[in-house]
Amino acid sequence: MPRIKVETDPAYEIVVGDDVLAECATVIDGYRKVVIVTQIGVTEHYREALGPDRWIISIGEGEQAKSMSTVEMLGRAFADGGLLRDDLVVAFGGGVVGDTAGFAAAVFHRGIALLQVPTTLVAQVDAAIGGKTAINIPEGKNLMGAFHQPVAVMADTSTLTTLPDREFRSGLGEVVKYSMMSEGKQVHELLTARVDGLRARDATVLTEIIVACAAIKAQIVAADPQERLGLRATLNLGHTFAHALETSGSYSLTHGESVAVGLVFETALAVAMGRVPNDVLDDLLALLTALDLPCSVSGTSSREDLLTIMKRDKKSRGGLAFVLPGDDGLELVEDPPPGVLATAFTAVGVK
Repeated sequence: MPRIKVETDPAYEIVVGDDVLAECATVIDGYRKVVIVTQIGVTEHYREALGPDRWIISIGEGEQAKSMSTVEMLGRAFADGGLLRDDLVVAFGGGVVGDTAGFAAAVFHRGIALLQVPTTLVAQVDAAIGGKTAINIPEGKNLMGAFHQPVAVMADTSTLTTLPDREFRSGLGEVVKYSMMSEGKQVHELLTARVDGLRARDATVLTEIIVACAAIKAQIVAADPQERLGLRATLNLGHTFAHALETSGSYSLTHGESVAVGLVFETALAVAMGRVPNDVLDDLLALLTALDLPCSVSGTSSREDLLTIMKRDKKSRGGLAFVLPGDDGLELVEDPPPGVLATAFTAVGVK
């Protein structure tokens, strides 16, 4: 099985393949006490893989579950169950589980070990890697969180076969993001050449895609583990607009769908600023369409609401901040002119 090393301190591995769940025991068995945080829908498919005698806590579904009340529930359950500093939390599920269980692990006893076992494409290529944990508040997505690197990321591609079609396609939004990065040539080639394999959820194609994306993220995370140098901000391509869209629309769009629209918005910004030619936007639109991902949104949010939320983005230093493509790759660009913003809003159908 492919293994990608994340050179943080301490270092850890991302393991990818179609029989990775069987290897989780090699990590879990090294701890005195283990709690698995998951969701009811996940346990329905993987009760046997989790084991009959495991301590399991289920949290709610959807972005609404990423809340302080959920973290408090987990913390109290951890305490009642006797979880101590040298024990282990396993986040077994998608991005909601990984973010929420990860944040609970980061703050309980001021930090206990975390194993990420992502079961969605979004989580396997992105969310479970790099130690970002967070919850949502009404004012914005992921505004409260902590950096807490896992002891390992175990990505079993067989778990992707049980995903609903919409959830699976959502993960492709993050994959397209990687394909637009300067390091993402291989990802772009795989996306364009292996569309049929992706649609069929072919294990070999999925493994190649996940490994290629994970390798990019591992490299960037190792260079800038806590987003202090600006390098890691490039992983937020499309996300300033995407997070605002999710918040303003009460999460009616999935994260990957919002990222797809965010990529169009921020690429349109770059075109309007003369940073890249219009061909870049045309290619993006063609790729998103081929993958059945949205390129625009209408009727859910106003420009004013989106601008207000985007100013609260974690990259902001008081104004608007976007990761935009250009001749020198991806760069953080602050406060684009109003006319340029208007062009980008029009490109994604926001009036």
